Amino acid sequence: MINSTLVSFFSLGAYFDSGVLKYLYFLTILAFYVSIICANSFLIALICVNRSLHEPMYIFLCSLFVNELYGSTGLFPLLLVQTLSDVHTVSLPICFLQIFCLYSYGGIEFLTLAIMSYDRYLAICYPLQYNTRMTPNKIAGLTVLIWLYPLFINAVIVFGLTFPLQLCGNVINKVYCDNYLVVKLACSDTTLNNVFGLSHMFTVIFGLIVLIIYTYIRILKVCFSGSKQTRQKAVSTCTPHLASLINFSSGCFFEIVQSRFNLYNLPNMLRIFLSLYWLTGQPLVNPLLYGLKMSKIRMVCKSLFFRESQRV
Repeated sequence: MINSTLVSFFSLGAYFDSGVLKYLYFLTILAFYVSIICANSFLIALICVNRSLHEPMYIFLCSLFVNELYGSTGLFPLLLVQTLSDVHTVSLPICFLQIFCLYSYGGIEFLTLAIMSYDRYLAICYPLQYNTRMTPNKIAGLTVLIWLYPLFINAVIVFGLTFPLQLCGNVINKVYCDNYLVVKLACSDTTLNNVFGLSHMFTVIFGLIVLIIYTYIRILKVCFSGSKQTRQKAVSTCTPHLASLINFSSGCFFEIVQSRFNLYNLPNMLRIFLSLYWLTGQPLVNPLLYGLKMSKIRMVCKSLFFRESQRV
């Protein structure tokens, strides 16, 4: 029996010998990471410097883009190092830090999308009362909730429940550190981990899903009964958000199925893709979804680049 405080490293068992192809993989991953940083940073700066975008929807969008940078930074640097390395090990502190970052990223992402659904519900179903319901204080409170609650919960899960476990091994069959697989290595009782995880899933996550479904049912009712202008407004603002929500939910579903059911009969590259999609799909797709689909962001981008081209 090995106590987790005595384990100095974990081995990431999903990596395989790719020979010279590892340099191609490294350049591809690096290109993705640079694209994520540039696209999300540009949209954050765009929202911050343009007063016309200082509205609740864009403030929550800015929070979403910041979270994409946070989650990507928790994944990509270690992934790049491991891709070039011949020995795929990670120290105990770095592994638990990565688990904390990646799981809190997922919590922040889901909570942000739920609150954005609520914001769209107020804007479309109660347009005349929107400014009185979505006050600056409420926006600030929701933004604090988006960040502090997932960080606190995942600190409890990772450092309060997982770290003290006694471990019988140190091999994680993934390309990054995963809390569920660390818990599976435990020799000691994991009842508390399971109970806390299930209760959190059925109370918070289920509650957020109910909130999202309810808001979109109400939005659809307004669209069917409202004017053509109301339908166009709902479609233009809700389509990218709904697409982002489906994309993230699909990635989480792939990750849960791949982790829980041990699909070792699948090709190794496919299993790696399924385990990474929930962490890479959103940061890559969201800037395109919101940058291209939301008319106000498109207009600000056009005016910015058109003004710069005129100066040149």
